[in-house]
Formats: sequence, C-alpha cells, structure tokens
Amino acid sequence: MSGAYDVAVIGGGLVGAWTAYFLARRGRRVALLERGGVGTQSSGVNFGNLRLQGRYPGQYPLSLRAQALWERLPDLIGADCEYQRSGHLYCAFDAQEADTLDAYARVSRSWGVVVEDLGRPALARRFPWLATKVVAATFSARDAVANPRLVTPAVAAAARSLGAAILEGWEAREARREGDGFALTAADGRRLSSAWLVNAAGAWAAEIARGFGEDAPAFAAGPPQFVTEPLPFFIGPSLQTIDGSVIARQTARGNVILAGYPRTAADPIANRAPVPPAKTLAGMAALAALVPRLRHAQMIRVWSGIEAYLPDMIPVIGPSATTPCLLHAFGFCGHGFQIAPGVGLCLSEMICDGATPTPLAPFAIDRFRTGVEASDKFRAEFDAPA
Repeated sequence: MSGAYDVAVIGGGLVGAWTAYFLARRGRRVALLERGGVGTQSSGVNFGNLRLQGRYPGQYPLSLRAQALWERLPDLIGADCEYQRSGHLYCAFDAQEADTLDAYARVSRSWGVVVEDLGRPALARRFPWLATKVVAATFSARDAVANPRLVTPAVAAAARSLGAAILEGWEAREARREGDGFALTAADGRRLSSAWLVNAAGAWAAEIARGFGEDAPAFAAGPPQFVTEPLPFFIGPSLQTIDGSVIARQTARGNVILAGYPRTAADPIANRAPVPPAKTLAGMAALAALVPRLRHAQMIRVWSGIEAYLPDMIPVIGPSATTPCLLHAFGFCGHGFQIAPGVGLCLSEMICDGATPTPLAPFAIDRFRTGVEASDKFRAEFDAPA
C-alpha cells in the first residue's frame, strides 16, 4: 500500500472537503480522493444558494447546523468566499401558490426560522422591480449566498493545512472491505488503505454503494444555469418562484445568475451536462416575466453540472446498512451546497465519537430496500422518466 489512513473520503466536492476538514481538526489521518480537481463537479458550478426556507422538514436540524457554520466561514477556513447574507424572496403568482408558500413558512417557523409574509402592497413598496403578477412572497433575511467556485478549494486548502492529504487525479477504481478496514485502488494502480471509508462521490456514488451490496436509484442531472452581462445593481435578495422556473440573484459585480427547472439529464460516463438552447430561451423568458427590467439583458454564458438525484428528492447520509465503518453522503438533489458543512461535521462526529447529535434517520440508505416512490417534486422537475 502507498498510504494508510484513518479515513479515506471518496469525492472532492464540498461535502467531501468539509468532511476531511472536520476530521483533520480532530487529528485524524484523512485522505480526500478526487478523480479530477476539487470542486470541479456540481460543488463548483451550482447556484450558490444558502436557503433555509422551504426545505424538506426532516432536514431542518441539519440545515440550521450548517447555516451556523456558514456564518462562521472566515473563522473556520480563513476566507469568506463571497458569503453574503442577502435574504431570500420566495414568490407566488396566484392564490394556490400563495397557499404553498404559507405551508412552507409554517414549517420554517416551527424550526425557528424568521419568515415574513409579504402581500402585494408590501412587495410594491420594498421590491418595486418585481412584476405586478407576483401576488405574494415570503422573505427570510437569514438566507444567504456564496460563490461555489471559491468555496470547495478553500475548504480543501484549510483541510490540507490541518494535515489532510488532498489527492487530486486519484480516481477510485476499486474499493473493497479488507480485514478491519478498506483497500482502495486508483485507475492508475496506486493503492491505499483506511480504517473508515466515506462515499461522497456525487453522481458516481451509487456505483460505489453497489459495490458494497447497497442500491440507491440515483439519476444524474443538473439544473441549467445562465449569467447575464454586468448590469447596474438593483436586486438585493436571491429570488425564487414556487414552480422553480426562476432562481436568480445579482452579484456585486452586476451579473445576474439564473437557474431554473426542469433539470436536464446529464451523462456521468462522458462527464457532460449539456444545456439545450430552448432552455436558455425559456429561462430568460421566465426571468423577464418575474423581473421585467431584465427583459433586454444579454446572456453571456450557459452551463450546468452533474448532480445525483433520488426519486424521493431526499439525500443519503449516514452509515452503510451492510458494511461496518462505511458512511455514505450523496444524492443531495440540488440542495447539497447549503447543508454540506453540516454533513461533514456530522460524519466526522460519527467517526470520532460514534454518533452525531443531529438526527439523520430520514436519510438512511436502507429505505430503498423496499422501494421508494418518486415524489411529485421529482416528477415535476425532470425531463426524464420517474
């Protein structure tokens, strides 16, 4: 073996980087294994939203713990990565969507998240650039944004400074149980061993899980994303419509970043996530319908990433049901950026302390043993069979 570690983490995305960081802080010998470069897959090309309101109810303990870590980002890793508490404005176009907003807000408030209800008069006064067809919205001031291109490399660098081995270009071709630990072999023949293994390989993680006799029906896809030319700054909060057709924010440099559903199927084998031209046009039309001032904005770049989605739109986080000392963290369904530091902290606690105080039962991988029905959200958001 070329190296022996306490923990090997497969996947150099944000979840893997935070896991390596917190383990290194606890003095564990940890290797972060990334087939390409850290943060070059979905962790580096996502929207950068740190949204609390409107999350899956069982995720709130984890989400709130993660948000507290985001709010300490410079103290933790020595960089702010353009973190900004911008607030998040959730918009409804009709009475039915307003009822959905109200239901989301009730759940958020039950976990202590402060959410304002805004009717048409308040919206016209505070956000006059919104289209008049927005009949209601909720606003969460604690919600924030950060630059995904900066965060994962910064967290990985902080982990390295604490002693973690960051091994880029290390494609895990084989991972198997050997003795009381694990033996891993790279595509180029390099080998290492570890006492613990963390599977945080994103869209490629389900294949690793299958190697240990566990099935998770992951589907590879990505949201199309766009960015406009720099424009005079006028949009303060991040914006989102209930139907997901618009998720937008304006950077300090003036560019408006836009994402929107439905998502587009991606190819993890060829490592491609194309954005059909029709989606670019549809995205810009939806943005102009929400913010009419942007109807003449020029699009300058289009991209997507490869993410793993599960039919219930709930990630897998926690211990393997078949293999001791194996932890899974994948299938974040487009919501992993916000919870990533919380996931990394919880996994480090499970390894170092034997348990985490954050409840993770809803995310167990063995829920797929008896089959999981596709959620309405999954069916509505994908250009793919459910």
